[in-house]
Order: sequence, then structure tokens, then C-alpha cells
Amino acid sequence: MRSQKIHLEQTQPLMINVPKGFYRLYAAPHSLYAGRARAYLIKRNIPFEEFSVGHPSFVNEVLAKSKLFTIPTLVTPDGDVIRDGGAIVDHLEEMSGNLFSPDGCRQSIVSSLFELVGCEGLRRPAMHFRWNFPRENKAYLHYLFFHTLPETDDRELKTAQVMDRLTKTTVLRGVTEENQKLVESLYFEFIDALDEHFRCFPYLLGARPSRGDFGLISPLYGHLGRDPYPARMMVTRTPRVSRWVERMNRPNQDAPEYFSVRTDFLNDDYIPETLLLTLKIVSEDFIPETRASVEFMNKWLSTHKPKTGEPASSDQASLPGMIEFTVRDTLFQAAVVPYRHLLLQAVQQTYDKHDASERKKIKTLLESCGMSDILDLRLSRRMGRKDNLEVWLD
Repeated sequence: MRSQKIHLEQTQPLMINVPKGFYRLYAAPHSLYAGRARAYLIKRNIPFEEFSVGHPSFVNEVLAKSKLFTIPTLVTPDGDVIRDGGAIVDHLEEMSGNLFSPDGCRQSIVSSLFELVGCEGLRRPAMHFRWNFPRENKAYLHYLFFHTLPETDDRELKTAQVMDRLTKTTVLRGVTEENQKLVESLYFEFIDALDEHFRCFPYLLGARPSRGDFGLISPLYGHLGRDPYPARMMVTRTPRVSRWVERMNRPNQDAPEYFSVRTDFLNDDYIPETLLLTLKIVSEDFIPETRASVEFMNKWLSTHKPKTGEPASSDQASLPGMIEFTVRDTLFQAAVVPYRHLLLQAVQQTYDKHDASERKKIKTLLESCGMSDILDLRLSRRMGRKDNLEVWLD
């Protein structure tokens, strides 16, 4: 699931006044997936106004085109509606000439991989640190969710219901009392390694944010960089990661501590060792879960045989089921999330488009950080987007 699902009541039309040429972003400050769309608009200096999905205009003007009550959803100055953070970034990148997509084969695969890791690989700690520390987080989260919902008489009740439902996502993401210490350890190792990387570089691949940065900001801003408990840990334990979170939400480069830093990706398709170490840590639980998910989904596809054009996302259909996998000799059980495979497919397509010599470089790189299996962990059916929905292709 890469969008926060919101249930709203039909409301009376309310006119809104957005300056000509501005975009409208329907989001929420605490939404994981809204983070990358918002950061992209900021970094591109694209003028926009942000609205809550509780705003009447979402139901009355947007929903018919967006199809689902999910965020983020973008309305262009021409009135086009784009639902999903990945689709929004795709659209805006195409308009900009792929400004934040590196050309080199190694950097392009790493950027795509961090986009996947940010949107799916860190969902477990994002949910754990949000919902399993109510003493520190509950009052803050109540404020955020309460003000996301429309002003109705049962607003308080609906807030409690939404928060109660979302609390259960920790279990669906595989967090239990037995394994939560491992979930925390893996997260701390990850941000420690990322902090060391940011010692020398303001962004993942040098002095310019990549699509990987926009994917990674999703959990590290909405949940882990703002909720009181994990945010406090981030600031005190990994201040460079905290600064990167700030940097990703500012229109300028915002890298004065690096003094003579340039403004582009690293030369010669270079990937720093610190970034490879960061990916190596991610691989320990990302690869086992992805392998189990691919095996499950391929069996599901062979049994159900969805028609071309049928919904392929768990926001549009029920979750296919649960999987088991082992991380550091610890058993995990988690829900299968088809959207993971749409992002994984993008990584594989990045690999496939290169020639043989470049694919060899990519494979060598991925082998060095324990991620080479992602090249072969493929579904038997492709996924795509049509009319703001994720669907099965031929």
C-alpha cells in the first residue's frame, strides 16, 4: 500500500481560489507517500497549493478522476488529475527532461532502487515507530488525523476509528512483540549508515537529489522524521539524516555545510561505498520478503488469472494474503503488497534497457551490496497504470 486511504462523506460544493498556473496537491503532512510528491514540487520550484483530502473540493471536483480516496493526488493547472506519488513524479520528470534521473547505468539503478526501498522497504519501521509508541506519539497524531477529516459532528469518532484501524497496520507489516527489537536494530543500522554517507554528500548521488532521494523521503519525512518519538531519535542519533530531511523540503540546494559542493550528480557514474553499505543493510530483510512475495504472487496469478486491465493494487482490491520469511534467524509474517512489485518492475526495466556491458556493471554493483536477486525476482505478469489505477497487463 503506498497511499493513505481516506474515507470521506459527500459534502456541499465549496469554491476554492488557486492562483493561475498553480498546481493543487491533495495530501497530508503526516502521509508517508505524500512526502515524495511534495518534495519534488518544492525542489522543482513548481508553484502549488496543498489541500487536505478533507477539503470538500476533493470529493466534489477530484474524486471522479482520481478514482480512489488516496493521497497524494495532484491537479494540474489544466485540470488533469494524477493519483499516486510515483505517477506524479513520472509526470513532472517527463516535463522537466528527467532532471532528477541520472543517466549512468550504475547511478540510474541505485536511484531506482532507493525509490523502491523508500516506498516499500522502510514501511515496517515507519509503522512500528508511529503506532507502537502511543505515549510519545498519540497526542500529536490525533491532532494531525483530526484536522485531516471534514468538520462534522462525528469528527472525533471518525478520528478514533481511523487511528485504530491504522494501528493494526503494524501487524500487517510484520511487526510483533517477538521481532520488534530486530525491526528497530535494522532501522538504526540503516540510518547510521545513511548518516555516514551524508557526511560527504548532501544527497544520495552527490549534490543533486535523484528519484531515489524522493522515494526515500517518503518514510523519513512523514513518519520517521516528524512523529515525536522517531524524530527525536533521528535528530540526536543521526543529525546529518535529519538535515537531509530538512534539505529535501527546501527549494534551494540547502547544503552550506558542504562548502564547495557542486550542483550535479557525482562524476563518472560513481557510487560511494557508504551508499553500498546502506543498501547492504536494507537487503537483509528486503530480499527475503520480496522473494516470498514473488513466489506467493506468481502462484496467485496462476490460480486467479486476472484479466488485462483488472485492478492490481491492494488499494483497489483486497490483500492477496500473508507470507512468511526469515531475517537473521527470526520469523516474520507480513501482508503481500502488490504495489511493491510495480516499483520492483521499474528497477528491472531500468536494468533491461541497458546493453550487455552496462548490465554486467549493474549486476556486479548489486552483488556487492546483496541486492542482485532483485533482477530475477519477477512476476509472471506485468503491471501498469491506466486511468489513475494500477492494473494487470498482458
